[in-house]
Amino acid sequence: MSVRIVVADDQELVRGGFAMILDAQPDIDVVAEADDGVAAVAAVREHEPDVLLLDIRMPRMDGIEAARIVCAETGCRVLMLTTFDHDDYVYDALRAGASGFLLKDVRRDDLVNAVRVVAAGEALLAPTVTRRLISQFAAGPAARPRQTRAEALEVLTARERETLQLIARGLSNAEIAEAMVVSEHTVKTHVSNLLAKLGLRDRVQAVIAAYEAGLAVPGV
Repeated sequence: MSVRIVVADDQELVRGGFAMILDAQPDIDVVAEADDGVAAVAAVREHEPDVLLLDIRMPRMDGIEAARIVCAETGCRVLMLTTFDHDDYVYDALRAGASGFLLKDVRRDDLVNAVRVVAAGEALLAPTVTRRLISQFAAGPAARPRQTRAEALEVLTARERETLQLIARGLSNAEIAEAMVVSEHTVKTHVSNLLAKLGLRDRVQAVIAAYEAGLAVPGV
């Protein structure tokens, strides 16, 4: 089954270029294009795509607000694209529910791979974006108010909390399994359970939750 995608960018040449690259793939189908946030939300509602490739800066409604609406109303996963990697954009986009964040100078192959990864239910961040996101928390508690309180994590079992800590350190399921001396299948179960209990969409939001709640500390 092909990955259905909507491409939203206010620059026609950029939008058309991304659409052409993606539509040329045998397993990706560009079902619509949009030139602003309002049109992007409307296109998602009409076409019910798997992924929305969304520019963060657009007229009428910016990408962050569009992502917030799409993620709240639908099961469509959002992959943000921007020329900027400013901390606030990264943090706010991920808090809105975005599952991926790439800079517009991304290589063709990396763009295609990002769409496939996000469509498969995983989360994806460019390395530079990941470093900025973690450095935001490293700046100290004054940098961001904690929106995920430690009390919220009380619904997790001890093993689920341990899994969340290891996710926040950037470990893969295989690495977590080795660290916890359990099977990778068990780790996948822990990950699914903790995401469901905390109402999170993916591992990126799990990382944010862990840092906000103080369960994870930068550099540890």
